[in-house]
This record gives sequence, C-alpha cells and structure tokens, in this order.
Amino acid sequence: MKISKFLMLCTVSLFCFQQVSFAREPDAKKMQVTSSNPKVVITEIFALADIQINGSRPWDIVVHNDEFYAKVLTKGSLGLGEAYMDGWWDAEAVDQCICHILSANLEKKIKPSWDMLWAHIKAYFLNLQDKTGSMKVIDQHYQLGNDLYKNMLDKLMAYSCGYWKNASNLDEAQEAKFDLICKKLGFKSGMRVLDIGCGWGGFEKYAAEHYGVEILGVTLSQNQAEYAREACKGLPVEIRVQDYRDVEGSFDRILEIGMFEHVGEKNYHTFMETVHRLLKDDGLFMLHTIGSNTSDRVTDRWIDKYIFPNSHLPSIAQIGNSIENYFVMEDWHNFGPDYDKTLLGWFANFNRNWHKLHPVYGDRFYRMWKFYLLSCAGAFRARKIQLWQVVLSKGGVPGGHTTVR
Repeated sequence: MKISKFLMLCTVSLFCFQQVSFAREPDAKKMQVTSSNPKVVITEIFALADIQINGSRPWDIVVHNDEFYAKVLTKGSLGLGEAYMDGWWDAEAVDQCICHILSANLEKKIKPSWDMLWAHIKAYFLNLQDKTGSMKVIDQHYQLGNDLYKNMLDKLMAYSCGYWKNASNLDEAQEAKFDLICKKLGFKSGMRVLDIGCGWGGFEKYAAEHYGVEILGVTLSQNQAEYAREACKGLPVEIRVQDYRDVEGSFDRILEIGMFEHVGEKNYHTFMETVHRLLKDDGLFMLHTIGSNTSDRVTDRWIDKYIFPNSHLPSIAQIGNSIENYFVMEDWHNFGPDYDKTLLGWFANFNRNWHKLHPVYGDRFYRMWKFYLLSCAGAFRARKIQLWQVVLSKGGVPGGHTTVR
C-alpha cells in the first residue's frame, strides 16, 4: 500500500472513530458506571431509559441467560438483537422497550467496538450498493417465500408505510397511500409511469385500475416479478426483472416506494441522474423513503446483518445534495408515525398466521422477524427515523405544484 493511501486510511479511520465514539457525546456524562461487572453496567445503562432488568412493566427486560449482559455491552444493538433471537431475554412489549432505549440514546452509552469502526470504514471506502451488492438484500430478504409476505401484508401486498389519516385498518391504509401518491403526482388516463422497485405489483394494480395509467414496474426479485405479473394480468402493466440503472425510455411520472433505502449514498447521484434522464421535461417524480435524522453512512448493525444488508437511510441533507442540479423540490411530507401503526399491523398478521409458516421457517426465524417488526415500530415511535414523500420536478411546476394530504 502506498504511504499516501495508508495515511488516508489512518485519517479516515480516526474520523470514523470520532463519529462513533459515543462516549464523547454529552449524554454519556450522565452515566456514572460504578462497576466493571457487565451485569451491573448494563443494569445501570438501561435504568437511564427507565427499563428495569427483570421488572414487571411491559417495556422491562426479563433476562433468561446471564451471557446477555456481556453480549450487549460488547456488541451494542447487534448483541441486543442476537440475544433476543437466541431467547436470552424477553419483554412483554418489545416495541415499547426499543422506544425507551432509543428515546434515551442508550447506544451512545456504550463505547464502540472495532466491529462498529470497521462498518464505518467499509461504508466510507466501498460502494456496497453497486449492482452486485444490490442483489444481497434481494437474495436474503425479498426472495423469502411469497407465503411469508402474503400472511403478513395487506391484500395488495404493499410492503411500505400505509397512510392512516382516515384509515381504520391495514387494507384501507395501504389503498389510501397508493391513492395519495396518484393524486400528488396528478395521474391522468394514458400517462406512462415508471415504478422503480415495484415489489409485488400492488401499486401497479391500484393505479392502472383506478387511474387508467400505463405502468412499467421494475424489481430485482424474481419472486416479486412472478407474483406481480399474475396480480396485474389483463392490465396495462409491464413487470421486468431489471436494475434501475438499465431502464430506457421516457415517462410522464416516475416513483419509487421504499426502494431508495437500498440505493446507497454513493449511488444517489447516479439514481437521480437516471431518473432525470427518463423523466419528461414536464414530468413529476416521487421519492417515498424512510429517512434518518442524521447523515450516518451505516445502518443499524443488526438490521444490516439479518434483515436489510447494505441498506442505508438517507438524511434530508443527503437527499438535498443528491437532487441539486437535477430537480426542484415541490413538496416534502413526513408521516413517519404512520409506520408505527403499519408495522404493528404487519406483526399482528404475522403472529396470527404463524402456525401456517412455522413448519417452513422455524422458531428462531419467528423471534428474528418479531424483533425486526417491533423494534422498527419502536424506532418510528421514538421519532428516530421518519417516512418522507418528496415530490420533485425537473424545472419547477409553472405557478407552483398543488399537493394533497
């Protein structure tokens, strides 16, 4: 390795360490650790979030294996999730427990390990969401059997946040979300629409039936594509297994619903440049994405390892930087709390139908999936992550864009 590259690596490593050195945070001063015993330390840390070890409240942690303490102390959120998967701890309400943890910023009370530092270094130097990296989340997550998602999602198989403003159940919330998108983008019969990351085709089916648009949906999942083609049979809908970077054509409207989280910061300009190239001059583009309050380069390590590998939640600053010189921001809508309700709805369905899935997926998968759904619900409830719908135009809508809520 050349000396210049070595010095750059050392500099970046130091920078990354400073970014994840949670002990430097002001909140860390509030903790007065009185012991080197992991059990005592973790008990004191959780007490800062009003969580009692072996307490009786819904958000309290009940420990079944004392190895839990050292694992959480050394591995942070990754250790917490793995310990739950292994049955080392439980809570009556996991979502409430995680909400307490995140609201109290407990992750900042634990010094970063070299594994945490390495995650930052990789994210800084490597493009984890190139065409090869993009397939990892498809193979690990979206290629899970359609039976899992049919027993968890709504009737349209929407795997993104519902819109609960006037909805009383999951089906209504997902239809309301689809209708909100159609109205915000001003769909009219005959328009040609591109949906990047179309999932199981629920939006295609809804928009084609209710608004008479012609839609191309692209996904990297063969399972999703096969299901979507069957669901949209007889409609002006085409489903392709294709990377967004390879799409050609011209479209009146373009959207992505919950796909941008897999693009990665290093590819944001490529993504926006691609959309800009495909969108007609008077067209509109909607970005529907989970968002982060901070411009971190890495995602939660448990989520990255077990649920969404190579994922990355964008910040407002990162989105703003990526659209500069490409788009005018016409509307920005945050309804993150609705994802809390959506995730609880998914878990209720998953839990109710688990007896159908158990023979295929097994007990450890149940604990992993339960922790995934409920911990994410807790994160949205704590307002640590958001759900944004951003409407963009190429050169600004003459007279201004009229939005809806």
